[in-house]
Amino acid sequence: MDYYSILGVQKDASDKDLKTAYKKASMQHHPDRGGDENKFKEINEAYSTLKDPQKRGMYDHQQNGGGQGFNFNTQNMEDIFGAMFGQRRQRNPNRTIRVQYVINLSDTVTGVKDTIHYKLPTGENKSVNLTIPKGIVANQTVSYNGLGEHRYTQYPPGNLELVFRVKNDSKFIVSGIDLGLTIPISVYDLITGTEKIIKTITGRTLNIKIKPNTGPNSILSIDNEGLSQFNINRRGKLYIDFKTYMPNLTDDQKKVIQKINDELNK
Repeated sequence: MDYYSILGVQKDASDKDLKTAYKKASMQHHPDRGGDENKFKEINEAYSTLKDPQKRGMYDHQQNGGGQGFNFNTQNMEDIFGAMFGQRRQRNPNRTIRVQYVINLSDTVTGVKDTIHYKLPTGENKSVNLTIPKGIVANQTVSYNGLGEHRYTQYPPGNLELVFRVKNDSKFIVSGIDLGLTIPISVYDLITGTEKIIKTITGRTLNIKIKPNTGPNSILSIDNEGLSQFNINRRGKLYIDFKTYMPNLTDDQKKVIQKINDELNK
């Protein structure tokens, strides 16, 4: 696999060139933006290797025919040094602790601070105050360094990993970082025009003006009222779907409507 070709850079690319190419490629092929998941993984693997001087040097050495090839994404660096120099360093025995965390959809927009309670392998109960970043998606894992097992003091402590599950919101439909909201509206409100008050995913109140003679089942989009994108200062759109309905009319009201309809047909 040619990591330089994957990122679209020359072999003498600078760190800045690599970072710029990675941002462009990852945005283009991100699964949330309709990209190919396998291609996105290749891009991350390529950048993870080339941005690290040691990994990049070993990769270039291997690409130039210098010794055994290594998979930097799956093999521990300690194993690589051991294979090259005939020795293996002892791995850190302090384990990473994984905790399932359920987050509300609304909290993924702004991020949230929370106290996390978990138990270490020693049986010790631990509580830590953490900041959950905005843009979290279902099944995403976020690592917090040094908050895992620490029984072996001669080694660095392990990490704490939060594995996220996002609670559905019955009002909103999620599509990537965009949201959908269905609002019922009378056919007569479409004819005369009206105003609708809605609440966004963050609880903000919006006054939506519907112009007279708006078509049935119209969809309105509002920028920056969707979900947040992880590690990028960007929010999606809110799409409001106006579902038209016919209200119940009295006989007198029907006669008025009939009169108007007869005049229109003349």
